Amino acid sequence: MHGESSPENAESLVEKLTAFAHELAGTLRRASIIDLLIQHIRLGLAPTEIAVILLNKDTDDPDDLHSWPTPGRDRRALLDFAAAQPGPLIVAEGVDKLLVNADPPSAGDLSGTWALTPLLAKTQVTGAIAVRAPSSGFTPSALPLLQGLVAEASIALESARLVDLHDDGRKSWQEVVDAIALALCIVDRSGSIRRANRAFAKLVDAPPASLIGRPWHAFVPPEWAADIRRALGDVVPTGEVELRTGELSYSVTTVPISEGDPSTTVLLFDDQTERRRLQDQLIQSEKMSAIGQLIAGIAHDLNNPLASVVGFADFLGESPEVPAGLREPLSVIREEAERASSIVKNLLGFARKQERQRRLVALEPLLTSTLALLRNQLLGYHVEAVMELEDGLPMVVLDPNQMQQVLVNLINNAAQAIATTERAGTIRVRARRLLDGVMIEIADDGPGMTDELARQVFEPFFTTKGEGQGTGLGLSISQGIVKEHGGRITLSSREGEGATFTIQLPCGDAVPAEAPVAATIRVVTTGLRVLVVDDEPHILHYMRATLEAWGHEVVVAGDGAEALELAEADVFDLIISDLRMPRLGGREFFERLLRVDPEAGPRVIFSTGDTVRGDTLAFLEGLARPYLHKPFSLAELRAMLAAVTSRRAGERRPRVEKASRI
Repeated sequence: MHGESSPENAESLVEKLTAFAHELAGTLRRASIIDLLIQHIRLGLAPTEIAVILLNKDTDDPDDLHSWPTPGRDRRALLDFAAAQPGPLIVAEGVDKLLVNADPPSAGDLSGTWALTPLLAKTQVTGAIAVRAPSSGFTPSALPLLQGLVAEASIALESARLVDLHDDGRKSWQEVVDAIALALCIVDRSGSIRRANRAFAKLVDAPPASLIGRPWHAFVPPEWAADIRRALGDVVPTGEVELRTGELSYSVTTVPISEGDPSTTVLLFDDQTERRRLQDQLIQSEKMSAIGQLIAGIAHDLNNPLASVVGFADFLGESPEVPAGLREPLSVIREEAERASSIVKNLLGFARKQERQRRLVALEPLLTSTLALLRNQLLGYHVEAVMELEDGLPMVVLDPNQMQQVLVNLINNAAQAIATTERAGTIRVRARRLLDGVMIEIADDGPGMTDELARQVFEPFFTTKGEGQGTGLGLSISQGIVKEHGGRITLSSREGEGATFTIQLPCGDAVPAEAPVAATIRVVTTGLRVLVVDDEPHILHYMRATLEAWGHEVVVAGDGAEALELAEADVFDLIISDLRMPRLGGREFFERLLRVDPEAGPRVIFSTGDTVRGDTLAFLEGLARPYLHKPFSLAELRAMLAAVTSRRAGERRPRVEKASRI
């Protein structure tokens, strides 16, 4: 250094530091601060070389190295030495000797005078600077100027670091809240949005930048406003408040930013649409399960009186004492009772839970029973169903219960579509032979649908019906069932011209059909001792009258307990027992009878009006014997008695299952 600094030099020093401070003001990028520092050192000190390092100890980023002139030499060893010093240091000569053991070693010429100083933020070293003096050496004011410039640069670098930390924190917060699936916004006392995440911007369909400072009620659906205001007005969080608009369902929760201060509140919107949809489907499924159980009870209660009507009509129809003028009314009574019975049987068949079982099935009875099942519903929609079947249709291997589910869904959908037109309509059910299978068409003259809707109808959960009127699963399930049968289902529709669903199914291998039991079977052998067990007095009445008229000896019992006493005291050739009875049901009676007389089992035949319940059906099928389904005809009863008679005579038991099963 040369001499002492004069007042003029001190004034110049202040001016230079002030100019540097003015240029640093508002500079928040570290690289820009270092560029200004190097620029002012060059102007004030006229050095031959400058090297700067910024240490990044708290991050994974590499240290920043700067040099002038560029490209400069590697001065890392020298800068590390400067960073380790407690303050500014002037080394006139021999700086290379101080770095003999440096790692990494010094690179290049280090001759001349060097000014070395660490960069300090409070007491923490954040970097270092090394300045090589000109050939004439540093002036007396060089070190104070360097110290001042470095001090101001250090303050600016610390400010830039804090700004970076703040920006990183805000960016991290925004990234975190944007990653949250919940729609979130922060609302102040005036109702203005202070912050919001991407999910909230998507919910209200607005750019995120347009939300800040705007009132929340300007973006949410109008029907939500009252519930959200009520939630925001409560000091204590209200828990979930349900919000609905169209098919969308959200729950909103309010959370104050600080306890006891509701001036700033977080609104959390949780999309509950899918959960509500699944919940509604579960409720509907449970409802259908309950309906199935109700059907079982109703079928039993209907089939018992129908059994009496059919039985007495049959009995009187065969009696020679009935006047000729009453035979036609009796025939009508019987036909109407059988029609009612057929409706109940179709309902039971559709509602019954059963294992998937495919077999050769004729299409005509399946289609006929399906239309009969839907007859009353179609009348309510003012829809006429027309069936057009080609002659000689082949039989098809399928699960009749599953395929009936498909047909019911398609026909019901067609009727509902016609109903939206508020006019009467027609559904045509056509079936015809294909080269290697059969084709069933369900065609309606309803409103039809656009190509866009037609492309979506088989997608799960897609529905055009109103809320609570459909799950959107019917056609998807139907498509799956048809595919499992090796077929396919397609849709042809044009807007305003109705829709046609086409089912194509492969044919089954032909097998000889069982010959039906003739309705005129007569029991030629008489004298059977028969025990009839039923809790319906009218059924006991007509069964006794009929069997006695055929020459059999009949004993009746009103429940299983009474029947067990009679069976223990006497031997019967045949026991016809109802299943559902008070005190002791048919199954319990059968199990106790077997304990008393193990050989009595084959002589017991069950009659029932309920096969929809899984336990009832499993029990009957587990016996591997025919049973009578109420209301049964006298022809079915004759077939059953013929089987017993044949067994007594040692003959081969005839097949009567077809006549006795539903």
